[in-house]
Amino acid sequence: MSDANDPMMQQPAFVLVRPQMGENIGAAARAMWNFGLERMRMVDPRDGWPNPRAVALASGAGRLLDEAGIFDSLADAVGDCDYVFATTARGRGLTKPVVTPERAMEQARAMIGQGRRVAVLFGPERAGLENDDIVRANAIISVPVNPGFASLNLAQCVLLTAYEWRRQSSGILPERMEMAGAEPASALEVEKLAEHYETRLDEAGFFFPQTKAEGMKRTLRNLWSRMPLTRSDVQVFHGMLRQLTRRPGGEQ
Repeated sequence: MSDANDPMMQQPAFVLVRPQMGENIGAAARAMWNFGLERMRMVDPRDGWPNPRAVALASGAGRLLDEAGIFDSLADAVGDCDYVFATTARGRGLTKPVVTPERAMEQARAMIGQGRRVAVLFGPERAGLENDDIVRANAIISVPVNPGFASLNLAQCVLLTAYEWRRQSSGILPERMEMAGAEPASALEVEKLAEHYETRLDEAGFFFPQTKAEGMKRTLRNLWSRMPLTRSDVQVFHGMLRQLTRRPGGEQ
């Protein structure tokens, strides 16, 4: 078995089984490389190999095509693998685990972490994988698409699966704030802003009636604390309030 530190052992192999159009092969390579995957294998591409149309559509991911493994049979393509997923949108009458792309890539990452080799099969564009292909797989990946229109383009299916692999990588946050060069406001700066507004609103008689004043102030403080303010935002809010409360003659 190869060294587990080899990059080729650190991600699943995507196997295109009897792909038909060079354009779709190229688009699949591009989708893979978008999400950092580079282990492409092909089984008996219909129009032979190499295919100039695939290169044209790869758009910067041509290296994946240059390094892709080309096999005459599926058995040869997955012969070195320990676990195989097969993508299909249709029920096949076979008893196998059926998982979403998210769950499949979660399992793949765990198995690869244990030093196991994983492959994902993608079928030809016209009809997808045949049952004789799927029986070689350990599990089925089923994308939760519209049941009235379940057909996915080859590159689309590759992209969805590759995205789920990348999404679970360390350092990929489900949500973040793009600061665009700005600095977040400190708690003290937000506190001073809240005090400024509370003072001016109190002077204007906003907190009325008196029995509700404390609750209104608490609501206002809560509003400021949950806003992701930058230091620039705080300065703008201070300036807006000063301008709104400026008295005739320039006094505040």
